[in-house]
Amino acid sequence: MASLGKLQTSTVRGRERPTLDAEEMIAAALARMGRKDFSDRSFVDPLSRLVWAYNSEADLGAFGRRAVRFDVMRALKNLLRFDSIEEKEPAILSRPIKQPIFITGLPRSGTTFLHTLLAQDPAIATPLSWQMFYPYPSKLGKAGADLRRIWVDTQFQVMIMLSPELSDLHPLSAKEPQECTDITAQVFQSLRFDSTYRIPSYQSWLDSHGHHDAYRFHRRFLQHLDAQAPGRRWVLKSPDHVFALDAIKAVYPDARIVFLHRDPISVLASVAKLTEVLRRPFGRAVDRVDIGKQVSSSWIDGANRMIGAAASDSSILHLHYKQVVSASLEAVETLYRHSGLTLSDEGRERMQAWLHRAPRTGNGQSRYSLTEFGMDETALRARFAAYMDAFGVAREWGPARTLQMA
Repeated sequence: MASLGKLQTSTVRGRERPTLDAEEMIAAALARMGRKDFSDRSFVDPLSRLVWAYNSEADLGAFGRRAVRFDVMRALKNLLRFDSIEEKEPAILSRPIKQPIFITGLPRSGTTFLHTLLAQDPAIATPLSWQMFYPYPSKLGKAGADLRRIWVDTQFQVMIMLSPELSDLHPLSAKEPQECTDITAQVFQSLRFDSTYRIPSYQSWLDSHGHHDAYRFHRRFLQHLDAQAPGRRWVLKSPDHVFALDAIKAVYPDARIVFLHRDPISVLASVAKLTEVLRRPFGRAVDRVDIGKQVSSSWIDGANRMIGAAASDSSILHLHYKQVVSASLEAVETLYRHSGLTLSDEGRERMQAWLHRAPRTGNGQSRYSLTEFGMDETALRARFAAYMDAFGVAREWGPARTLQMA
């Protein structure tokens, strides 16, 4: 399907517009990095499918096309840099990533809060936002890392300027932990793309293709980060891990899995709003009802996957949103016991200091309704009843009182 990337124009709503070209971007990355080829070209088919969906379905505006090209080129150059470093240091690919901890569950259930809290412990390693985009600092050493962080924060500020509501919905900082969807995006097999663009054909392909290839690269990515700062335990986070549990177990057989649970009705409108806010700068139009259908369908599936996983794997640790927020250090200690870790005095002090200054919720002013996105609370309550029963999830306030904990 690589030839799909060679399209030069597309007709959308009767108008021809310039399109993205996968093969041109691959050639440009090779030329920029001075390389003849990639060591592994398995990313080409996913990229071509993604580019076809961008051109044919996403209805990108001019800024959207530029943003996509920037994102693709950055990923391609990272792959080529990995190739170059591995030629000089092949032992990187033999680095063990022992017993990584994967935090997942429903979105807006406290996963970001817990991940950031755990990152305060110097014994814990988490991928930081700037490392997701640029896994190696520039050749300027420590100053190069600082420049990377500044550049990533600048990109975040541009995004917030285009979508001011984003800062209330999800924290953005180059030096804070980030979700693993930005790792698997490097090989163009990530659920991140579907959140930012309307690309149903790509998402349908990814659902059927599975995530094993993406998580094999995920391990490769962590090996490169681990080589730069070894000796810590990796903690990874993303609600989307729910859809790739089989791939995680295949690639990381000793992984520890943590599910966070929350009343789905309290978060679905917020998830839909976040999707709308993420998509608005890139596409020419945003369909809220379509987003509502996508979000509700996806997380009904996700909830059922968690039920199935818990039934077959008693080693999964289950934490609840209110537990994580109101008794944070107790939740951390439970997670550490589950994972064979010991919380040091220094780790505890750093966590307590972070808890003292960290906001527990958003600004409290934003309220999103399910009906705004064409979702019906009564129907959704019925669809999520099995999930709430399976994990003893308590009902919260309805959608008009959606909290903003990520």
